[in-house]
Amino acid sequence: MDNINDPDIIFDSKGVCNHCLEYLIAEKKLPNKEAKKEKFDSTINKLIREGKNKPYDAILGVSGGVDSTYLAYLANQKGLRLLLVHCDNGWDTELSVRNIENIIKKTNFDLHTLVLDWEEFRDIQLSFFKARVVDIELPYDYALTISMYKIARKFNIHNILSGHNLVTEGSYMPKSWVHYKLDINNIKAIHKQFGTRTMKTFPRISPWIMSYYELSKQFDRATLLNYIDYNKAEIKELIKKELGWIDYGGKHYESIFTRFYQGYILPAKFNIDKRQFHYSVLICSGQLTKEQAREEMKKTTYSSEDLFIEDFEYVKKKLGFTESSFTEYMNSPIHKHKEYRNIESYWRKYHLVISILKPLMFILHLVKRKSKVPI
Repeated sequence: MDNINDPDIIFDSKGVCNHCLEYLIAEKKLPNKEAKKEKFDSTINKLIREGKNKPYDAILGVSGGVDSTYLAYLANQKGLRLLLVHCDNGWDTELSVRNIENIIKKTNFDLHTLVLDWEEFRDIQLSFFKARVVDIELPYDYALTISMYKIARKFNIHNILSGHNLVTEGSYMPKSWVHYKLDINNIKAIHKQFGTRTMKTFPRISPWIMSYYELSKQFDRATLLNYIDYNKAEIKELIKKELGWIDYGGKHYESIFTRFYQGYILPAKFNIDKRQFHYSVLICSGQLTKEQAREEMKKTTYSSEDLFIEDFEYVKKKLGFTESSFTEYMNSPIHKHKEYRNIESYWRKYHLVISILKPLMFILHLVKRKSKVPI
């Protein structure tokens, strides 16, 4: 990676970039091998204990991808009772659907599928195209997270299993490549300016409610994959054997739109090839050499020209693009998310409220101690 595809990248005197340094810092915070096992076992026990007398121990979002599939397998092996959640935005591949079906067959976990209103979601996606911003996936990523929260509350589930892990996903994607995934203000602002339909059914929660969830610790996110030796190549072979999992050819390529977005739109319009970051993380974790990564980068983002043409035509037709309108989009100037109303205005208000409340809470605490009367 360099400052052409990541303008914010910083190299130290030894030529090591900030992403690798962030990875090393995060790696040091992880438990050692013995402590990992202890943390893993204690987390499993906690989930079982807190799920007692409830229908489920935890909730897990599934896409048919590697991480969520293996996490479902692992949870089943450890006797957890999971509620699986899938958010269908109209772009699932046949392979992703089959992979999810295989998970259910092998684990007997319940599945709750939330189907987004296609015409409404399509209009939101088109708004992001018209806004010319980089993170066109923001609406779906937000909807998935909020759906998880809403379903967890509905079934009184406190614990959420997360497939995020350091050794295959790293700590933070370059800031210029993505936008803050819980920025409902940005989604609403962009859709208000460019959308043609009212946002009626799209899953959303006020930022204030989200902050309340965080402050009151309504949900506890468990990253079990950080507490095991997680080798992606070995895990792929295991879930193929145990769950009949089928490889779809790329990270997050279980979605047709994501495959087209990451495989064509990002490299061609925004000069971003996410494989650079994904492979760099695998290099940092010792699962790939630089030489192997360079060889992989020589390959096209699409496994075949036929698949690219098929996706290209499908995406254009499904979103209502003509050949000329899509070409116009690809050649148009790029705009930043911050050019539209975003979550920053909320955070300013939030920190102001917190700065006022903290002294008040401190005074109430002193009064309580002095009077010894509960307040």
